Amino acid sequence: MSLKHRFRQIKKLPGWIYILPALLLKIYFKLFFRVTYDDPAELRETVKGAVGLAWHNRLLFFPVVFSRKLARRTVAVISASRDGQYVADFIARFGIGSVRGSSSRGGAAAQLGAVRALKSGKIVVFTPDGPRGPLYKLKRGPVQLASLSGEPIVLISINAKRCWQIKSWDRFQLPCPGTRLTVILRGPYHIPENLSAQELTLWTEKIEAEFLKITCDPPAKTS
Repeated sequence: MSLKHRFRQIKKLPGWIYILPALLLKIYFKLFFRVTYDDPAELRETVKGAVGLAWHNRLLFFPVVFSRKLARRTVAVISASRDGQYVADFIARFGIGSVRGSSSRGGAAAQLGAVRALKSGKIVVFTPDGPRGPLYKLKRGPVQLASLSGEPIVLISINAKRCWQIKSWDRFQLPCPGTRLTVILRGPYHIPENLSAQELTLWTEKIEAEFLKITCDPPAKTS
């Protein structure tokens, strides 16, 4: 059995494995990037009990662009896969909790965990175009959750002025060192209760349109 195959069989790595990568990401972020925030009335510090949405291709610096205080109030919905376990353990080093499951695996468990987190005043963050796309296409699940729970939606976009893009379905972004990152938050958007299937579709399209307004893709190098 090859070393690579043996590694792929490991479901969970020891917690100490993530200490150095998390530290390096923090240092790299602090030294090489300038960040500006665009959020009305300090939304990032005041919102409680919300469904947060962030595009899949902008997650690299998601754990470090917000304060430690906000991170402790944030729970990310992450795939129930082995790779999802690695991600969950990594972001835990930044104080961000996780709910395991996705639209393709463990969806019911994820929804139950998300409802519990919302009731406790957490911001539950989804990547609404994940785990396999289409890119920038909002799925109905988070909007339906906001309707059922009565909690609002908050949109989160991390825009890089310059970046590389990986050849993947989401064109995952790697911001170039020295570039400016703009963190944009919009909301809260309150979704009515008891939506019909047609109304849910219309609200999903409306939120997607609002999200695309704050989504800015620069000319990017391909990596």
